[in-house]
Amino acid sequence: MPASATVDCAPRREMLRQLPNILTVSRILAIPFVVGALYIAPPVGNWLALAVFVAAGVTDYLDGYLARIWKQQSAFGRFLDPIADKLLVAALILMLVGIGRIQDLNLLPAVVILMREILVSGLREFLAEIKIGVPVTRLAKWKTTIQLIALGFLIVGSAGPDFGPVSTTAIGLAGLWGAAALTLITGYDYLRAGMRYLASPDGAKNEGPVAGS
Repeated sequence: MPASATVDCAPRREMLRQLPNILTVSRILAIPFVVGALYIAPPVGNWLALAVFVAAGVTDYLDGYLARIWKQQSAFGRFLDPIADKLLVAALILMLVGIGRIQDLNLLPAVVILMREILVSGLREFLAEIKIGVPVTRLAKWKTTIQLIALGFLIVGSAGPDFGPVSTTAIGLAGLWGAAALTLITGYDYLRAGMRYLASPDGAKNEGPVAGS
């Protein structure tokens, strides 16, 4: 093996050994366990899926926090962290639709959230190439929080307690609608940044041929 290859591989191995990055990867690895637990008969499956989901959510907070205080922020972590979040959310929404916990009109906010995640992923890649950053806003953080709480309630579903006349599932669905509303607002921030560049003289000059759909 060439000496240069050995040198190049060393930083990559070191990145994978950093705890913040390990926590990010663990969030992806948790997805099949959350999905698999939902196939277990209630109420055991519901609460087991919630436990794994909460653990994955804790890693979402810890990886960023530890990376900052230990100064272990890396390109690998910045790349993988939003992907891990989107994979977890998308897998859960699809699973909850599949088992009938999200259905009828409530499919609308689920579709909005999934479409926004795809849109933002594409825009982030585009904006990164032209060196334009879109910082995470406080509203986006609220969106993520409400979205995760809503999914937690929907995971528990009928196994959870009723809060007066309101069921656990109803609270989860209400949260899903709220998250979808915030999703539209925060997604527009990314879209506006991209469209502002394309409308500028520099954007028009650098714009390449448009590929067919």
